Amino acid sequence: MPTIAITGAGSGLGAALAKKYAANGYQVFLLGRNGEKLHVVQHAILTQGGHAEVVLCDVSEFASVSIAFQQIGKLDVLINNAGIGKFGPVEEYTLEDIEKTLDTNIKGGILTVQYALPLIRKSKGRILNIISTAGLRGKVNESVYCASKFAMRGFTESLQKEWEHEPISITAVYMGGMNTPFWKNSDHVEDPSQLKGPEIVAEQIFNADDRRKEILIDR
Repeated sequence: MPTIAITGAGSGLGAALAKKYAANGYQVFLLGRNGEKLHVVQHAILTQGGHAEVVLCDVSEFASVSIAFQQIGKLDVLINNAGIGKFGPVEEYTLEDIEKTLDTNIKGGILTVQYALPLIRKSKGRILNIISTAGLRGKVNESVYCASKFAMRGFTESLQKEWEHEPISITAVYMGGMNTPFWKNSDHVEDPSQLKGPEIVAEQIFNADDRRKEILIDR
C-alpha cells in the first residue's frame, strides 16, 4: 500500500486531499497541530474503509517536524499543504504577523521537505508543494502572504533543478482561493461561500499527480 503524508490535514484542502488519497488506496499520515481536528478526519477515512494515522506536527518548529517524521517508517508521497495567511495593507502588519506567516509558509515548507527527503529518496517518491496563485503574481493586501508563496515557488523550482538526475520529483501546485476555514477571522474575502470547494481542487490535484513540474488549477 502506498503511503502519503499531508501537512495541514485537519481541515480545508488538506483534509480533502487526505480523504481523496485514502479512497484511492493510500495509507495517509495526517500531520497538523490540532489533534482533535486530525482525529475527525481520521475517523471519516476509517469509516470509509481507508487507512489513516494521526501525527501531531507544528511545521514551524524544528523539533516537532523531526519527531513527526521519525514516526513515519515508509513514505511515497509528501504534500506540503500547511499554510496561514494574514491580509491587509503592508503598514498594518505586526512583527508577529510577519514571523508567523514566514515561519509556517516558508520555514515550515523547507523543514518538512528536509525531513521527508530520506524517506522519499528511499521510495523514489514525490513531493507536492501547495503554493497557490499568490506564488505567481502579487495581489492587493496580500504582500506578506505573496512573499511567502513566491519564496516557496523559488524553493520548488530550485529543487527541480537540484534533483533533475534523481528518480524523485517535486511539483508546484497553483490554485486560487477556496471555501475553507482559511478565511476564518478574516474579511479579506467578502463571501468565501462563493469560492470552489476544496473537494473539487483535491480531485484535480489527485488526477494530475503524475510527477509533472506544475499543476495549474487556476492561473
